[in-house]
Amino acid sequence: MNPREEVLRPARRRFLRDAALLAGGLVIGFRLPEKGGRAWAAEEAAAGAAKVYPPNAFIRIAADDSVTLIVNKSEMGQGVYTSLPMLINEELDAPWERIRVEAAPVAAVYNHTQFGIQLTGGSTSVASSWEQLRRVGASARMLLVQAAAQRWGVPASACKAENGRIFHPDGHTSLSYGEVAEEAGKLPLPAEVPLKDPKHFKWIGKSLKRLDTPEKITGKAVFGIDVRLPNMLTVLVARSPVFGGKLKRFDATEALKVPGVVGVYEVPTGVAVAANGFWPAKTARDLLQIEWDEGEGAALSTAKLREDYFALARTPGAVARRDGDVASGLKAAVKAVRAEYEVPYLAHAPMEPLNVTVDLRPDHCTIWTGTQSQTLDRMAAAAVAGLQPEEVEIHTTYLGGGFGRRANPHADFVTEAVQVAKAVGRPVQVIWTREDDLRGGYYRPMWVDVIEAGIGKGGKPVAWKHTLVGQSIMEGTPMAAAMIKDGVDAASVEGAVTLPYLIPNVQVELHSPKHPVPVQWWRSVGHSHTAFVVETMIDELAHLARQDPVKFRLSLLPHGSRHHAALQLAAQKAGWGKVKPAPGHAFGVAVHESFGSVVAEVAEVSLENGQVRVHRVVAAVDCGRVINPDGVVQQIEGGIVYGLAAALHGEITLEGGRPVQSNFHDYPLLRHSEMPRVEVYLVPSEAPPSGVGEPGTPPIAPAVANALFALTGKRVRRLPFARENLA
Repeated sequence: MNPREEVLRPARRRFLRDAALLAGGLVIGFRLPEKGGRAWAAEEAAAGAAKVYPPNAFIRIAADDSVTLIVNKSEMGQGVYTSLPMLINEELDAPWERIRVEAAPVAAVYNHTQFGIQLTGGSTSVASSWEQLRRVGASARMLLVQAAAQRWGVPASACKAENGRIFHPDGHTSLSYGEVAEEAGKLPLPAEVPLKDPKHFKWIGKSLKRLDTPEKITGKAVFGIDVRLPNMLTVLVARSPVFGGKLKRFDATEALKVPGVVGVYEVPTGVAVAANGFWPAKTARDLLQIEWDEGEGAALSTAKLREDYFALARTPGAVARRDGDVASGLKAAVKAVRAEYEVPYLAHAPMEPLNVTVDLRPDHCTIWTGTQSQTLDRMAAAAVAGLQPEEVEIHTTYLGGGFGRRANPHADFVTEAVQVAKAVGRPVQVIWTREDDLRGGYYRPMWVDVIEAGIGKGGKPVAWKHTLVGQSIMEGTPMAAAMIKDGVDAASVEGAVTLPYLIPNVQVELHSPKHPVPVQWWRSVGHSHTAFVVETMIDELAHLARQDPVKFRLSLLPHGSRHHAALQLAAQKAGWGKVKPAPGHAFGVAVHESFGSVVAEVAEVSLENGQVRVHRVVAAVDCGRVINPDGVVQQIEGGIVYGLAAALHGEITLEGGRPVQSNFHDYPLLRHSEMPRVEVYLVPSEAPPSGVGEPGTPPIAPAVANALFALTGKRVRRLPFARENLA
């Protein structure tokens, strides 16, 4: 068998094979708690509860001392295949080089402790696993110690486990975990599971090499697009070029003449071309003659949406927050400013375009894909296939980027692939080209924001009115009932309603227009636009008050708050107020909280031939207790790169209902020559961990915009910067 196909065998078969080869071992499982994250961890600490987790999620310790950890979060570059094993191993204490990781199958036991489904997103992987996975490791260690103690006939309390071995009270005799694993597996779970005092942490807080790096360097790592099955066909789908459009008729005569093409099929999303390889399928798809009923979406254009959105912004919206009396506050202000902001639709643009491999049988469906949302994908696949959810098996491969796109609440790309498999009748791999991906919708919404704010005699803000206009990402999803209250989608206004500054009169209103452009979460969700608007307006108020932007912010933040500490650290490390920027350079600052973490960023910016050039970014992050410092730094760096690419270049525009941009030539990523020097500093904290995958993204656009004002005297109120004349 091809070695690649061997890697792709279903996990349950690999488990049986490994068990037979290893001739015995310990399989320990633990139920995951119903709640998770910072709140759950705080409740646990307050209650002093000693929870025990009966079998469900698994640790496998084999006779050869290897340790396999089943991870229920998707690895898409953010490092969960390292950070989550660190949580388990802090209590288990096995040699790091002995640990390997497998992706969890789809099962209720692997559900996210906060969301109730198997899902990776919201920068919650570590936060939701903080207590539960340490208890998993601690329970396993206790069983191993007990097994060794019984063999020796000594009290378990007199034995010690360390670095993969259990030590006899005599201090000399010892047994490896693998030597007692089989006996440990037969013992009942302990009634109480005490955890280490953090002052004794051995692994948590130290930088460790990532467990997934060797596979990625050698090419052994299997991404969705790498999957190969016997008798498999490659399929490309021709979809409506207009959102909401429907197929009227098609002619496949020329497409069927292409060598390697097996068939052309009508499917709910369009016309599928199946072939013995990607290029025959792509060539044939380009030869299809298709007539579409474009529907109402054909009337959409960015220019028209701008006009409609600004008209809405001048009318009252659903109230998301109301403190004090904004109208009176604005009248009492000695100085006031009104500003209009625009941010465009944004594509997720993962480096690995969407792809799904499906083997559909009458009584079973097996799917290989890089997904962030296993539960919803399995339910959707089962509905299409006419099967029960337990008859659908999903193998989560490595993800070549996700950024939220692979956690689609409608399971769009998985549903389509199963529909194609039904039509074709053979194993299929449905591949989206880069153009399909960028023009396929599910964007970060386009937004228009208007803020009116004023300051009083002492230079302090006295009123703040913020109106937002943009599509709801939760409308029409299973999350709508929980997330939309009184006409307000919480994801639309996050970062706006949680304004951290001490302002007596605050009002936030929302309009959620509806039209056919599909939208969903994008890295940092609502914070991706609200941070830009809020932090540039705060900067305007500082200028209005003739105060230093950092000192102005600090004066409005509670002393000792996390915002205060992060902002002070970033400013100090950047040399704010002490180091004069180079000629033609300027500093800008922003601070924002998202996903439980506070990130402050200082950007050093210049203009080169009229183009924005970011030379240096200094970031300070408070994300609670840090598990892997290198991992946190990498994620903040990645968030800055992602946010800077969008701020400088990113936009999807519409003409005649069609997305204009199609590939990296007109939707560019950040190039190597544009990459600033990034410094990341961690605010010490003993609080439970919070998110790091997304919080680095929101502050970068406003930090750069504020630096541009310091440099040019011009306020940038719409993105991307490339649209603005800054010379």
